[in-house]
Amino acid sequence: MKVAIEPQFCPSREEIQPISLLRPDGTLVDGAVPTMDDGEVLSALRLMMLSRAFDEKGFSLQRQGRLGTFSPVRGQEASVVGSACAIDPSRDWVVPQYRELPALLRQGLPLMDFIRYFMGNPAGARIPDDVRLLPIQIAIAAQLPHAVGLAWGLRLQRSGGVVLVYFGDGASSEGDFHEACNLAGVVKAPVVFFLQNNGWAISTSRSRQTAARTFAERAPGYGFPGIVVDGNDLFAVHAATSAAVERARSGEGPTLIESQTYRLGAHNTADDPSRYVTSEELHRREPLDPIARVQRYLSQRGRWSEDIAEAYQADVRAEIQQALDAASAASPPAPEMLFEDVFAETPARLAAQRDERLHALASAAMEAS
Repeated sequence: MKVAIEPQFCPSREEIQPISLLRPDGTLVDGAVPTMDDGEVLSALRLMMLSRAFDEKGFSLQRQGRLGTFSPVRGQEASVVGSACAIDPSRDWVVPQYRELPALLRQGLPLMDFIRYFMGNPAGARIPDDVRLLPIQIAIAAQLPHAVGLAWGLRLQRSGGVVLVYFGDGASSEGDFHEACNLAGVVKAPVVFFLQNNGWAISTSRSRQTAARTFAERAPGYGFPGIVVDGNDLFAVHAATSAAVERARSGEGPTLIESQTYRLGAHNTADDPSRYVTSEELHRREPLDPIARVQRYLSQRGRWSEDIAEAYQADVRAEIQQALDAASAASPPAPEMLFEDVFAETPARLAAQRDERLHALASAAMEAS
């Protein structure tokens, strides 16, 4: 006898609308109340503009051979800044991937150190002792288990701290994502999984990553909620992250936030997006620029003008140049640094390799002189 088995869950293909509070024209959605006052919005906007200005400067420096390959934030500033502004740097941690410069700066990382990192100086990878931040992670999704372990530790210590971990839509296809989410749900780790869905994992489109309507819908399978938010809306991102942080801090466990944003340019300085993104698509994205959206909002409140914009631009460019000058003037990396900061106690094998290399460099220098 054949038994009819009815599916327990049949997902609707109806589109899910992301949470939004601020329209592209700078007006608030009816009934929306920002969770940031004007002073906080201006501070966030400056950080967004600093990030955009560094992208422009850094891209030029990379082409000159002065910086290594790096990933611009351009187009995702509201996503990064809105979420970063929802945590307390004095007790909460940020675990980045590689496209979160303004979040690193808000946590307290000196811009000079960020620049030195991309200059190839190991000293730039050293996180200051008073900065609650893990190093930049290039390996896709590898930071997620570390973030959960850190959050679990904070919970066991009853510190009240929360971990905000960033990753992209491509990282959600890695096993690290599933393992991290599963453990976080089981132990109720105070972690906010912040997935920046910018539409592309380098050149792989979002449609090739999952058949689900949203990435956020995966969260209930791990025992915690998922939220879809307009990632180009500073206020929506800040409100959603603030709620997730409060939930984590009160002992209710993780939240997965899918921030639907756009990458207005290349994946990194080694990428050519014109090979897979049409000019028509880029043209459609430009009006959604998150920086312009916040500036329109402030302008309507009488807190923004062309003169203020010029002053902000001059200020952030001066800050970038000062950091660049300081990084360039810092001591260059010494050969022995290649062997440092790997082990607490250098193994004999590594010490022998170090000594052999340094001896060869000294011999070559003597011969050259």
